[in-house]
Amino acid sequence: MDFVAILVGRCGSEMAETVFTPCLEGMKHVKAENGVILTKPFLDVCKQILPVLDKFGAAMTIVKSDIGGNITRLENKYSSDPSKYEHLYSMVQEEVQNKTAKGSSSCTNGLLWLTRAMDFLVELFRNLLEHPDWSMSQACTDSYTKTLKKFHGWLASSSFTVAMKLAPNRDKFMEVISGTGDINADIEKFCTTFSPFLKENHEFLASVGLDDMKAS
Repeated sequence: MDFVAILVGRCGSEMAETVFTPCLEGMKHVKAENGVILTKPFLDVCKQILPVLDKFGAAMTIVKSDIGGNITRLENKYSSDPSKYEHLYSMVQEEVQNKTAKGSSSCTNGLLWLTRAMDFLVELFRNLLEHPDWSMSQACTDSYTKTLKKFHGWLASSSFTVAMKLAPNRDKFMEVISGTGDINADIEKFCTTFSPFLKENHEFLASVGLDDMKAS
């Protein structure tokens, strides 16, 4: 290892970091130079959010397993032909052509639910930022109502309501995710940088008539 690399490594480890740092770094690579969303960098960013969910404990078990399952589905498709599926929407376009996009195990369905789960998380962190007086359970329930609830059936909705009762103490949670950095600044950055990617996903899915699928 050369001297410069050692120095860079040393400086890097002393940087102020929060649990969002890897994800914020990853977002810089989500788009190609021509502005297209790239599959692997987008999925990597979603993956880097999972450690944040771990800090919620049991309250986010359902959401985490849902996100993880959809990432795996899309990653498997990408890995089958990385150059063919380099762009995130290419697998959806293929399924639309083959008339398989509406299937419950389709990549289109995977991308839709992954995007919705991420909408929920962005809304949740926005709530934590904008409503310092809210309990964690309040922040979770409000963001669920604004994002996922309208697409969930009774069963999923009930499970979610029960899970939210297990939400951790807000102050403890914020302390755990803060690390050595400025957590409020990083949450703000996460919400403002990630939202446009999610909006673009919705617009694309709406353009092929697939943004309003509900849970079966």
